[in-house]
Amino acid sequence: MPTTNTSGRRKTAVARIYLKEGSGTLTVNGKDYKEYFPTLPLQYIATQSIEVSQNAGNYDVNVNVAGGGVKGQAEAVRLAIAKAIVELDPEKKSALRAKGIMTRDDRMVERKKPGRKKARKRFQFSKR
Repeated sequence: MPTTNTSGRRKTAVARIYLKEGSGTLTVNGKDYKEYFPTLPLQYIATQSIEVSQNAGNYDVNVNVAGGGVKGQAEAVRLAIAKAIVELDPEKKSALRAKGIMTRDDRMVERKKPGRKKARKRFQFSKR
């Protein structure tokens, strides 16, 4: 019975997943994914790699996710599941890559600079 453990990240969210063959349940932090991700777009993002690789109902996925917001967490879960599926079945990689799921989105929040209100916001300029 093949099992695999991988992790996925997005912004400051980190998802650690444990994937094994089973009936197709997806548990996030001890809750069903529909309870953890209440809106349909977030549920779609979290399960997108399973749908694209045509593995619905084949694997049980247990996820521990921390940090960031719910959207970043859903995208971290998506990447982690995709990496685990490719580890078990490398032929699925091209389908996942075509949808842009295999690429880690490395965009992060720009840091706040000293003497400014935000990262780029300047104080109002007054000529006189």
